[in-house]
Parts: sequence; C-alpha cells; structure tokens
Amino acid sequence: MTPHAKSAEDSFRAGAPVQYRRIYLWHWAVRAMHWVSVLCILTLIVTGTYIAHPYFTTSGEASAHYLMGDVRFVHFTAAGLLVATAMLRVYWLFIGNRFERWSALLPYGKEDWKNMWLVIKRYLFIQPWRAPHYLGHNPLEQATDSFMYLVAIVQILTGFYMFGLATPGGFFFTTFGWVGALFGGAQSVRFWHHLLMWPWMVFIPVHVYMTVRADVVHQESRISSMVGGGRYARADVEFIDD
Repeated sequence: MTPHAKSAEDSFRAGAPVQYRRIYLWHWAVRAMHWVSVLCILTLIVTGTYIAHPYFTTSGEASAHYLMGDVRFVHFTAAGLLVATAMLRVYWLFIGNRFERWSALLPYGKEDWKNMWLVIKRYLFIQPWRAPHYLGHNPLEQATDSFMYLVAIVQILTGFYMFGLATPGGFFFTTFGWVGALFGGAQSVRFWHHLLMWPWMVFIPVHVYMTVRADVVHQESRISSMVGGGRYARADVEFIDD
C-alpha cells in the first residue's frame, strides 16, 4: 500500500483523531438475505448433524415419538427457505448496486489476485500497511464467498436428490435422479452432502473473526454495515473500490 495508508495505520495506533465519512453499501434486501441465510445455515448444521448421527435419544417405545421426523421437517424447511433466498440473491446480482452485483463477486482481475495475497498477509499481521483497503468485499472475501456459493450449490443438489428418495417417481426423484448417478449412488450422495457441511464449520468462525477484527483493529464498522446498510470509512485511507 502507499505511504499514505501506512501513516493512517500509524495514526490509529498512536491514538490520533481520525475523521470518517459514511458510505451506503448494502440494500435492505441484501441485509435481510444475509441474516436469513445465517439462521438457515446454522439450523441446517444443527439438524443435519442430528440426522447423520443422533446425539440424544428418547425413552420409551419408538412409536410414541417422532423426534427424527420433526428434525427432518425443520431441516427441509430451513433448506427450502435458503434456496428461496439464494434465488433472490442471484436476481440481485443483476439489479443491485456496484457492491452487490456479480462483478463484485469474483476477483477476476490480475491486480485483484495480487491484492489478495497482500490482504492475506494483513490478516496474518504481516506488513499490514501494504494491504489495500476496500469499501466492499476485498479479493479474499470475494474468492471465499464464491467458493462457499459453489459448496452451497452442491449441497442443494444433493439435498434435493435425497429428498426425492422418499417418493420414488415423484418430481424431486425424477428431476434430480442424475445427481445420484453422478456421485455413484445414494450412499455416496449422503457422504458428500454431510462432508460439505465442514467447510461451513470452518467458514463461519473465520468469517466472524475477520469481521470483528476489521471493526476492532481498523475501525471499519463492518458489523454495523450489515445491520444499517452503511459503514464509516476513514477519510485518511484510500479505498480501491471507492
């Protein structure tokens, strides 16, 4: 990064007064989709883990309980809501502002990949003053989010396939039968569907860490931006996507 950015980091560490300007980033629809997705994903992780390996049981006759059925219902409901949210998000990739559109989804430029390495070093506290600053998602966040979108797509397809197994010849069984053939059978589909839960288990704490770190270390108001839509950007810092 430029010496100007380095002096901004030094001024913050020294406790010097800093001026901010508020910039509107995220439309209310994007914020709503974000928090709905958070609730759905957490619900899917909890219920999916139970479906794969029930971690508590009930006493008495099995006929007197319907715990697994209830858990599966919650799992399918959360999955359906997440798919509906994903469909709306795809639509928003074409009508949103420049921070929300598809062009901000991938680090497709050579300079983006170069800056990604600098951003990684910044998060590792290695020469943080060299990393460029972004108002929206930086290249590392873009690449990570895009990878998680791909994980979600595979989980949706495998989930629809398994949902269709309950009604052979039905819509989901017929429409997504090719998924079973692609993965080599129902058991393999179940394995991959469960395995792809673990990238989310890694992504969620890392995502929270990076967001909180941006707020605490660099005063970037990332958390509040996903609540109120805007963030306070330091006036003495140059932003690549400004």
